[in-house]
Amino acid sequence: MAEGPIELIRLEGDGNSVVLRIDGKEARKPPVEEDVLVGEFVVETPFVRGTLKTWLFPEDLDEWQQALDALDAGHDIAWREGSRAPWLYVELDGDDDRCRVTMRDHSASLTTVTVTIPLADAWFDDAYRRLDAVWETWPLEED
Repeated sequence: MAEGPIELIRLEGDGNSVVLRIDGKEARKPPVEEDVLVGEFVVETPFVRGTLKTWLFPEDLDEWQQALDALDAGHDIAWREGSRAPWLYVELDGDDDRCRVTMRDHSASLTTVTVTIPLADAWFDDAYRRLDAVWETWPLEED
């Protein structure tokens, strides 16, 4: 088990990064009894830096698994689009080993930030390991 936060998502390179750091599990108060994970998105570029707190439910982790599978197959993804949580888009850049990563906070700050980041094949193995580490460290009950 990990001590301290785990980075579920780490996209970085060329001075830009988008990270989703999971800080732990939080018990919800009745009437909602399911636990959630508490995390924070961190977006950094030479021009802008921002953070945004977020909560993740078991279905968010399942959907991240599906998003990873789609990205690995060469498809663009939209993760948590349509939810109250911050949205993450990853658009692959054709033959180039780069992607455009867009974070959208449509409910609190009404801010959208897009950064370009290299995306090497080795990133996928690391991303799946990060997801497994989150599940193992903070198991969540699915409804």
